[in-house]
Amino acid sequence: MKKTLLFVSVLALGTTYAQNCSELFISEYVEGSGNDKAIELYNPTSAAIDLTGYRLERFSNGDATSAAGGVLNLSGSIDAFSTFVIVNGVGVTSTATGSSPAASPTLQAMADLLDVPYPAPTFMNGNDAIALFNGSTMVDLMGKIGDASMVSGQSWSDAFPYDGSAGAWYTKDQTLIRKASVKVGVSVNPDPFIVTTEWDSLPKDTWTQLGQHTCDCFLGVKELTNNVSFVVYPNPATEGTVVVSASEVIEFVEVINMLGQVVLSEKVSEVSKATTLNAANLNKGMYTVRLRFANKAVAQTSLSIQ
Repeated sequence: MKKTLLFVSVLALGTTYAQNCSELFISEYVEGSGNDKAIELYNPTSAAIDLTGYRLERFSNGDATSAAGGVLNLSGSIDAFSTFVIVNGVGVTSTATGSSPAASPTLQAMADLLDVPYPAPTFMNGNDAIALFNGSTMVDLMGKIGDASMVSGQSWSDAFPYDGSAGAWYTKDQTLIRKASVKVGVSVNPDPFIVTTEWDSLPKDTWTQLGQHTCDCFLGVKELTNNVSFVVYPNPATEGTVVVSASEVIEFVEVINMLGQVVLSEKVSEVSKATTLNAANLNKGMYTVRLRFANKAVAQTSLSIQ
């Protein structure tokens, strides 16, 4: 009975609904080999968000509370239309209580914040729900809190009854990316949790998308600053390459078709105010080029391929 009351209390936190593009949400979930695990948060707003008061909670193995799963109180901030990556913090393999392997140094180097020691959210397995709270309000949830099928089950899946007994497993040994159409987190415990509604799957130990996220909240942004000038040329383009040149260092470039699909993306690895895009495989038509700069300004313009 005590457990049931605690569960009701948790669900009550989800009765305050955030508006689209107004609150942080979970944008990527990495459940990889050993302790190679990470959670990415995304800020869909046009202003930086202070993480003070935010926390991640893990609801382990179908539990209705996070007592056994662990809590991480967040710190720092997330810039407008940017991400924040939390990675498992185990640095040395331990055999004191079974085997707890060190997380990959490569993955840890991608982190904005390393998680606290066990128990903690990034020790999740495929049957653990992960919730993001802002104060007492649950603003996002990956999984289902208190799912009795996860006491013995190992993963949520893509076929009814979505508990891993049918279909392909989605939340174990996978990287999940939030669909670009998602503009707000899940604030009410789902019943059932249908993972494919809001998440796309990548193979195990895929980290190439960490640190960047495509979201339709960005689509309406023309330019958030008048301090950055840029040009995309040639435009119209008839050849296989397009050059983007700006007055500030370019951090990330995306090309989106008229259906809102990202058809080309580039995370600029070098400190540069110009980059060249390979547009040889783009069909003729109109596209949107979206830019994010190192100073966190964002902008977009149109591109014609002829």
